[in-house]
Amino acid sequence: MRRLHYHRVDVFTDRAFGGNPLAVCTNGRGLNVETMQAIAKEFNLSETTFVLPPDDTAHDWRVRIFTPGSELPMAGHPTVGTSFVLAREHLIRRDEDVTNIVLEEGVGPVPVRVEFKDGEPVFAEMTQPLPRFGPRMTDARAAAEMLSLDASDIDAELPVEVVSCGVPFLFVPVRSLDAARRARPRAELIERVAGDRLPPEVFVFAREVEHEGSTVHSRMFAPTLGITEDPATGGASGPLGCYLVRYGLVACDPAAEIVSEQGIEMGRPSFIRIRIERSGDQITAVRVGGQCHFMGEGFIEV
Repeated sequence: MRRLHYHRVDVFTDRAFGGNPLAVCTNGRGLNVETMQAIAKEFNLSETTFVLPPDDTAHDWRVRIFTPGSELPMAGHPTVGTSFVLAREHLIRRDEDVTNIVLEEGVGPVPVRVEFKDGEPVFAEMTQPLPRFGPRMTDARAAAEMLSLDASDIDAELPVEVVSCGVPFLFVPVRSLDAARRARPRAELIERVAGDRLPPEVFVFAREVEHEGSTVHSRMFAPTLGITEDPATGGASGPLGCYLVRYGLVACDPAAEIVSEQGIEMGRPSFIRIRIERSGDQITAVRVGGQCHFMGEGFIEV
């Protein structure tokens, strides 16, 4: 038996019981994939991470990310939350104000910037791969039915489109905050409509918001993957920012700063900060970050 140390943080929030919960195992050395997967299933959080020595010594750490059912090549809230824990536990260098590190993930090296105040980490921001757009879903009625909405709830002036910054999501723009609140995923329709062409992760957003300072109100559903709803989806937030910039929904000359509010319907309000940089018509940088709240730590015998 081995006694494995873990940390619990809430990500994309500055207070307890908000944001997206994460378990971080800071010493994953010697664990095989089956054990990592079993631990993630035992915690039963949306993601659990395992920190390992890097394959390339020029990088800081390797991070493997698991849902209760499978391993992910990259995800936003696990990257941000793991970086926060590494900083808190003095497992990365702690410069006076800002430290830049590189984590190895399934998509390759992921740069992360950690900000400090009074010697403690207060903000972490990851750089995501540049976006890929498409394919589009042209049947607005089918998109609405997947979400138990009317076709008139879908914003017909904008495309229902897949965007990826490492992980693809299907973005569905709705006309109002009320429509976003009423959305209810129908797993059987999502599975049938998505097929092999579209991802099963459906991201709904409205430009009407609940909180002052937010740019968009967001929800993410992936019921066919066992995620009825996700309270904060960092991996989708970079693509969301790219979508907003590409279709002129936010100004970006040469940069845009966006706040996505998510998880409110779940009682876990999250605030995800997105920074997009552009040169001409080309997006040149995608960054996603937020605050974290430390919830506790413990040991698991494996």
